[in-house]
Amino acid sequence: MQVYCNKKHQNSGSNRFCTHCGEPLPLPIGQVVENRYQIVRILGQGGFGRSYLALDNQKSLQQCVLKEFAPQVQKPQDLQKAKELFEREASVLKKLQHPQIPRFHASLQAKLGKKDFFFLVQDYVEGDNYDYLLEQRKLQGQAFSEEEVVNLLHKILPVLSYIHSLDVVHRDISPDNLIERSSDKLPMLIDFGGVKQLPAHQGFWFTQLAPNRTLLGKEGYAPEEQLRQGQVFKSSDLYSLAVTVLVLLTGKEPQKLYDSYNGVWFWGKEIRVSPRLEAVLKKMLAYKPSDRYQTADQVLRVLPSSTSTQAANPHITKLKTMVAAPGRQRVQAIASRFHSRTQSAMQSIPMPDWFRPFAVTLVGTTAIVLVGAGTVAIANFVIRGVTSITVPSISLPQIPSIGNPSSKPGSDKNKTRDLQKILNRLQQQKIPAGFFTKVVDESFYTKRPELNKRTLSPNPEDAALRNEWYDVAEDLLNKIERANLSTAARQKLGSYSQQDEAIWRRLAQAGQLGKYKTFTQVKDDTYKTFNPLFPGQERGKLNQQTFLQIWYAIAADKVSKAQSGN
Repeated sequence: MQVYCNKKHQNSGSNRFCTHCGEPLPLPIGQVVENRYQIVRILGQGGFGRSYLALDNQKSLQQCVLKEFAPQVQKPQDLQKAKELFEREASVLKKLQHPQIPRFHASLQAKLGKKDFFFLVQDYVEGDNYDYLLEQRKLQGQAFSEEEVVNLLHKILPVLSYIHSLDVVHRDISPDNLIERSSDKLPMLIDFGGVKQLPAHQGFWFTQLAPNRTLLGKEGYAPEEQLRQGQVFKSSDLYSLAVTVLVLLTGKEPQKLYDSYNGVWFWGKEIRVSPRLEAVLKKMLAYKPSDRYQTADQVLRVLPSSTSTQAANPHITKLKTMVAAPGRQRVQAIASRFHSRTQSAMQSIPMPDWFRPFAVTLVGTTAIVLVGAGTVAIANFVIRGVTSITVPSISLPQIPSIGNPSSKPGSDKNKTRDLQKILNRLQQQKIPAGFFTKVVDESFYTKRPELNKRTLSPNPEDAALRNEWYDVAEDLLNKIERANLSTAARQKLGSYSQQDEAIWRRLAQAGQLGKYKTFTQVKDDTYKTFNPLFPGQERGKLNQQTFLQIWYAIAADKVSKAQSGN
């Protein structure tokens, strides 16, 4: 196998360094580091090394990011500074515990060939960075709307508030260091301290000016005091975040939005936003650090309200069917009012500012809305099941109960009790409710094409249809349980993609799947389990978002067992 360095020099796959220029070469796919982390593919690279997607062989092939430290520097003082940045990231990540920051697992030293290499191990975030998302928009002649960037600010500023409270300044905020997590659409902040996870073609600005000052950041995104003087303040992150917002809004790089000669941004020309947002961004972008907001919380207090909750709570905004309860209001109106009133209630509760949006999201998502015939679960039911988080005592708006026996037909009484059992089982099995209800809807509306996927009303005339929907839900849950999926496989339902299949295919080709010599054997074995459970699903034509997810989960367990030798 041939591998290539960044200068396109050809090398043997057994080499660890380019025989032409001495640059460290990528780790080959399939290589295992420290008898544990198996390389799947390169995620990106920068000035200090590469980042890889890896599988943790000691954690049921859990995906993780392995960040290699291999700085392309020659001078001893530059190497020392690079090592300091690597160690800084490790020490920073160890103390950061936030749901929107990838979790740190370990730092390790490994001897590859005749040289020592250093690695960081972190959670792998499934999703796309905002640079990629913007490029996709631009292909369609679009960029991000003002509503979307305000929503993004509301979700990422609490993260900055959190890290700043620990005296950590990110120093490199830009669209490619923000990832929209696939599972819940929340923005994730990545890359602390200088070890970059970037495609090679993207510019990375790094210069050593003095022993105690490192210039780190991207030109155009970082403020002058950071790029020119090596000085960094908490407001420096706010500046970079504001530039990021402008880039997302306009689809243009910072250099096309800023007159560096006169020191002015092109407001009203290239940049067109509402007066209120413009005022906030102008203050975040002030030339002097002292003229900017000094904390992320200050920005949050003056930021226009977020009018969209779709990204924070997709299971509420995407699910369109009503609660099956005569005389009750529509679920969307309930969910919208509940979320709005919950946000207001949360604002009056003493808690750290960085936790506030997650408390709102937690309480908001306790109203689990199921599509199809749909239902709203009582908030307390879910909150009682969350044992790892202590939620402050709150007086919440009353949520209509699922059942109202005094006003329902007898059959609906029973279905209400059955639905509560389904919710309990979903929670116990750790099956994502959003995924589950998509599959129920697909099955239900496939059997009832005459409905044309219309929303079921809470009226008595739809009682039989609602009961039928509940029956489909119970039958699906029984089948998933009969599949005997591992907890990890069930939890990932709804998040599998063709990328997972590509990983398994490469593992099979590398001879890493034990009894499975080819991926075709994995597929055949998976269908042997899947087909008896879902006989009506045609092989090769499974819906990517519903039944194919179950197929993937079965395959994931078979791959995991094959790798462990079972």
